Amino acid sequence: MTDAAQPQPDALAGARTPLADAGIPLGALDGRYRGAVAPLVEHLSEAALNRERVHVEVEWLLHLTGVVPGAPQPTEEDVAALRALVERFDADSVAELGALERETAHDVKAVEYYVARHLGGTSLEGAEALVHFCCTSEDVNNLAYALMVRGAVTQVWLPAATALVDQLAAMAHESADVPMLARTHGQPATPTTLGKELAVLAHRLRRQLRRVEGAEYLGKLNGATGTFGAHVAALPDVDWPAQGRAFVEHLGLTWNPLTTQIESHDWQAELYADVARFNRVLHNLCTDVWSYISVGYFRQQLGAHGSTGSSTMPHKVNPIRFENAEANLEVSNALLDVLGQTLVTSRLQRDLTDSSMQRNIGAALGHSLLALDNVRRGLRGLDVAPDAMARDLDANWEVLGEAVQSVMRAQAVAGTPGMDEPYERVKELTRGRRVDGAAMRDFVAGLGLPDDVAARVAALTPSTYTGLAERLVDELR
Repeated sequence: MTDAAQPQPDALAGARTPLADAGIPLGALDGRYRGAVAPLVEHLSEAALNRERVHVEVEWLLHLTGVVPGAPQPTEEDVAALRALVERFDADSVAELGALERETAHDVKAVEYYVARHLGGTSLEGAEALVHFCCTSEDVNNLAYALMVRGAVTQVWLPAATALVDQLAAMAHESADVPMLARTHGQPATPTTLGKELAVLAHRLRRQLRRVEGAEYLGKLNGATGTFGAHVAALPDVDWPAQGRAFVEHLGLTWNPLTTQIESHDWQAELYADVARFNRVLHNLCTDVWSYISVGYFRQQLGAHGSTGSSTMPHKVNPIRFENAEANLEVSNALLDVLGQTLVTSRLQRDLTDSSMQRNIGAALGHSLLALDNVRRGLRGLDVAPDAMARDLDANWEVLGEAVQSVMRAQAVAGTPGMDEPYERVKELTRGRRVDGAAMRDFVAGLGLPDDVAARVAALTPSTYTGLAERLVDELR
């Protein structure tokens, strides 16, 4: 066959079986990583959005029966039946709503019709006019999204993040007394302990968790431009701001009294910034642990990451959990950042930018949740290697130069003679040189320090020069 007769790529592609017909997911979160992020489906999927819309419509209807004169009063059985629309929202409910949306070409209108349809057989039958009463779509959507995000954060993301930080804190306490060479700027530096370094990261992460835990989830219900115009036109004697506030707070949300057609979404931007900051600290953890693995301070347990480390180098056990986490944290932050930047702006009283943007909240939190899962699994697969740390410490006695020149400075202030130019003298001994224990002790012996001070400094080793590192881990609560 000549080159000209070779099958062309387009022709080959046209002969392929369409993968879309097999129900194969487009994205990794709904495919390869579905198991790790599945809990978010309950809160941030399209089905969850419609369920929460039904929730808002049902509760607003029930609220209005105590506000609108002449409204029929539901029985306890009626209330239970209507709330069951939310509690038992399932695949059949999704299908029914989907059919209605194909007729209406409007998702919130479909929800309105769905709820109205299910009033049959209750004492509210015939009161369909109360469904979606005085509401613009955003009155329903903003509350639905607030409920969705609150559920996703408090019931899924926060427990996973808290479990990871608790795991890291436990590791910090277990290794609080394991001395380790520090590497400021990547160079040998004043020793620390492994536990203290892990505690720093756990402390930073916990601080961000407290911010996320303190998030406010705001909501509004005030009509097409935030003026209660339709409400007052229909029933001018009702205190509608008070009713709106009572309803929003009944849902467990925080009332926003001043909005345009949309709830301003500032709370979302604040929350996503806090989650993104947590992600960035976690990314720092990943890069540090990766580096400690690369210098042998952690050993990866055989089999903890599967049977294959490299497709061509069988000796390798790659730190894939931390690398995977890094990538997913970066994707999550890209989405969280654009959510925060975009959602705080809406042209004049309304544009629909937020409608499309908010449909990406699940992906943003999903990639973060996947990273949390990878880091937790990665940390479980590590063993501390104190012997490797000890070898590095013993090979870098020059790090005691800081201690020696600091002692000399203190003695100079105390009036001990011969303590001139402490920094420069230690620099001459240590800069760009390897110094062993014998050389360091000889240097200290020739300084003319008081006997007790000289003995204390001579007893120092890189492994014992960790200051209060071990005790500082106790600051981690």
